[in-house]
Parts: sequence; structure tokens; C-alpha cells
Amino acid sequence: MLTLSNDQLEVTILDPNSSEDRLRFGTRFCTGGYIFQVSDRRLGELLSGPTYPDSFTPIDGQGIPDAFHRSPLRDPQDPDRAVLVGIGLCDLAANRVIDSCDWDVRVGERTLTFRTQQTLGPYSLEMHRRIDVDGRAVRSTTWLQNKGSALFAVTWFPHPFFPQPEGDELCRLSIPFAMRENAGYETSTSGFISRKNWPWTTDHYLALDHDAHSPLTVLQRHPKVGLVAASFGYVPRFFPIWGNERTFSFEPFFENTVAPGQELVWWMAYDF
Repeated sequence: MLTLSNDQLEVTILDPNSSEDRLRFGTRFCTGGYIFQVSDRRLGELLSGPTYPDSFTPIDGQGIPDAFHRSPLRDPQDPDRAVLVGIGLCDLAANRVIDSCDWDVRVGERTLTFRTQQTLGPYSLEMHRRIDVDGRAVRSTTWLQNKGSALFAVTWFPHPFFPQPEGDELCRLSIPFAMRENAGYETSTSGFISRKNWPWTTDHYLALDHDAHSPLTVLQRHPKVGLVAASFGYVPRFFPIWGNERTFSFEPFFENTVAPGQELVWWMAYDF
């Protein structure tokens, strides 16, 4: 594993070139820039996961993983064979990685950078990712360029896993939203999305109806630090929330298309 630290936080990132860390990867989450844990030097570990702390599985994840897998770049000759951005060449029918993408990893005192190139048929891309820690803030920036001859779609989302807070209030959004009738969530009088029917005996997934026209900020309740402020440098499209008895997560989707020669840049930041 790779580590960034200062006098307040220690940030653990999975190493995509480590044989041990590769056992934690699958076909769901991007392998370069996978934030596995953020720890407060006084309070301990601040992030959770669907099975944390008892176990870990690649499909469930832990910490702040992120994913491109919903927009595979399929082989024109074999649609079950595709490049998954940030993962590698994959057999979609067997749900397995055929050839993991190679990452050039550069380690700085407060910064990690990851660079990779992926090509399949008319598709070719270059991606850079950078993770910074500054005080109590952890920031991840992604730069992606289309170097091929075909236009392709980019669908990406972060999946931050927070421990369930002590009270029922979960998070408050900076964008207008509404939720359909459901068994797990409601909006409290404070404006926070809150749990209902707690304790839960199953997981609860809900796609929010929202009308976002500006980048998103989320205030997340946290049992150790009180609040975590999460900011995203894009306007979310699809926006589900999910939780079980161990963890709660929000998934603001970034969706775009990138033409040959075009580049995209976006970021997310968490202030603990």
C-alpha cells in the first residue's frame, strides 16, 4: 500500500503495481488512485465499507473507491471483450480481468500521481490521477484524454463509505432533490437525508430525483469527527444513495462523452 500523511491525517492508497494489493482489485473499481482508508492520528480510522471491519471483498470495496465500469469500451469484433477504464482488458461475460492496465506511480511528500494508457481497436486513452493531502483535506483529481479515432462515453462515480452515525441524520446536499417513498430514507426537518426504520436488517438503495445545475457539496454526519464536507467539481447526473447496517454512501455520477483529441478534467475533495 501507498501512504500520504501529515500531522493530522494518514491516507492509505492501494498500490496497483503491488501483487498483494492486486488481490483487492476486481472488475468494479479503478485500480489507480483507490483511497482505501483515511485515519485521524488521534481518532483512528474514519472510513468504512459494506463488510468492514470483519472482512473485505473486491466487489464491495472499502474507503473511497471509484468506478468507470458502467461504460466499457467494447471490442468491435467481440462485444464480451472490453477495456474497462482504469482496470484493464476484461472478459465481461466471465467478469474477469484478462490484462491489468499498467500504472506509472510517482510518490511525493504530500502527493501521489498515477498515469496509464489503454488501447483497444479504435479506442485509445491516457489518464492521469493525482491525490493530495493538505491539512484535513484529501483531494483526488482525474485528467482523461481521448487519443483514439472513436468518440466514447465516460461514466464515473465515487463510492465513499462512511460509518453509520450515532443519530439518524446522514447527509445534507447543496442541490434540490426529492425522494420517492421508500423503506430506508426520509428528509428530516433540518434538511438532512435521514435513516428510518433503524436498525436495518437489509441494505437500502435509492436513486434520488434531483435538479442539479451546479457542482455538488455534501455535509456528511460522522461518529468521530462530527461532519465531513465532500465537494465535487462537476454537476452530478444520476445520483443514488446506499447503505447497510455498517456503512452509508452517496454516488454522484459524472457522465460525459469525449471526442478524439478532447480531454476531461474533474475532481472530488473530502475535508475531515
